[in-house]
This record gives sequence, structure tokens and C-alpha cells, in this order.
Amino acid sequence: MPAGWLAEASAQAAAPTLTPTGHGLTPLPARPSAWSTIEKPTSHRDVTSYNNFYEFGTGKDDPERNARHFKTRPWTVEVGGEVAHARTFDLDELLRLAPMEERIYRMRCVEGWSMVIPWVGFSFAELARRVEPTGQAKYVEFTSLADPRQMVGVNRKVLDWPYTEGLRLDEAMNPLTLLGFGLYGEVLPNQNGAPVRLVVPWKYGFKSAKSLVRIRFVREQPQTSWLRSAPQEYGFYANVNPDVDHPRWSQATERRIGDDGFLQKKRRTLPFNGYAEQVASLYTGMDLRRLF
Repeated sequence: MPAGWLAEASAQAAAPTLTPTGHGLTPLPARPSAWSTIEKPTSHRDVTSYNNFYEFGTGKDDPERNARHFKTRPWTVEVGGEVAHARTFDLDELLRLAPMEERIYRMRCVEGWSMVIPWVGFSFAELARRVEPTGQAKYVEFTSLADPRQMVGVNRKVLDWPYTEGLRLDEAMNPLTLLGFGLYGEVLPNQNGAPVRLVVPWKYGFKSAKSLVRIRFVREQPQTSWLRSAPQEYGFYANVNPDVDHPRWSQATERRIGDDGFLQKKRRTLPFNGYAEQVASLYTGMDLRRLF
């Protein structure tokens, strides 16, 4: 991993970005990233048709069907809390904030399946740098849109809406933590969390909040949606750990979407989803069995 990567990335202003047009967004190639896995990406079809996005329904194919007319412009993200420069960014400002990279990340769902996804975005730290968190900021809270007019699932009491998630500040500032605007070189599809989402590859997928509208730097650990709903099953940290089972199933193995036959049932889950070298130091001295 290159030293000083964030500073280097910020300096490369000539790198391609996703550029606005009169009909929404037209994707341009993003530069490759040293953070990418060399594993084969999951097919575009599987990535965009097998989704958990309860705002659009609880079935795996519900989001693709129910999010077709979801409007992602105009769009703003309010960033505030314990920061020196609270502000509201519109989508075009966010797209120009830093050079885009293609980050090919493993994604592990708490349900026991996984994918490899070529995201397009930049490190969350780039956004944080613009607002300057104060010394009082210890956590970051992320809030998704909850619009019952556009999101059929919000009309059902599956969760306490809006969807909220959170990270410790040092987790959020880790360069792997991504603000995602696209995948497969294209603008992020609605069902995958358009127009901007969080991607935290060493945690179970529910930590990566979609369709973000508010980000707050806070002093206390935020109360997150799944922790409120089922604290015995979905903890705040949610780090991928094959040695800690979900109360209702094992996490030792995973089913890679797109695999067939024997491999589909026998793929071994890696600690921190294979990102231990980059993130294990964040949890030094902590009981890893309690970090679910």
C-alpha cells in the first residue's frame, strides 16, 4: 500500500471523473487503484439484480424493479456535527471533490453470501478533510433517504426509518472506506444506492449505507438501524469474522454469487473479509469475538 496515498490522490486533479450532462450523469473511466483485489468481479447482472435495499422492498429482486423511477437529481448531502466547516454539498460538488478511482472490493453480506464489485468513488477521508472534524468528533453517523413517495419499503415497518449507520472516526478515515458513486465504470444504479453510498469492505454489507442524505460527526456512538432492530444479532462493529457465528447461522463459509456447484458452498470466509492487513490494527487490544 503506497505511503501518502491520500495526498497523492488529491494531487492528481487530471484524473477522470463522472461528469454531469443534460440527461443525468455520463460515466468516464476512473483510474485503477492499488487497493483493488485481483479476484474476478461478480457479473454486472448479478451485482445489479441481487440486492438488499429494504427501502425498495425485502426481496432480492425488489430493488431493481421498485427503484426504476427513483429520482437522484437534485440531490444534496448535509455534512455537519462536530466539524469546523459544516456545509451542504450538492451532487455535482461531491463528484468534483476528488479524483475517482475504480476500487475492486470483496463484499460480504451478513446473510452468508458474497460478491466482488468494481466500485467507482474516492476515500471518505477526502470529504472529511473538507469539513475538518474537531477534536470532539469520535464517530460518524450516516443517514439514508427515506421517501415514502418513491420508496415503497418505507411504508412498511421493517425498520425504524430513516436507515442510519455509523463508524468510529478512525474507521471512517481509513483509506479503504469509500464514498461510492458508480460501479463497473457506470453511474451507480438506483438499486445499488444511487447517487452516493458508503462502502466499508471489511464489514458486513449492512454497514454500507445507501442513498446518503446526511453525514454527522458526533461525540457518542450513534444508534444504528439494525442495532435498534435486533441488537442480539446485528452489532455496531459488524466486522467480518468467520469465528463468530450469527445467532442463527455460521459465518465460517460463504456463497459467492455467480459460483456454481461445490465452490458455491465451500468458499472460506476471511477475517475482516480479507482486509486484516489494512484494518486489524484499528482493533488492537479489543476482543474480536465481541466486535460483531
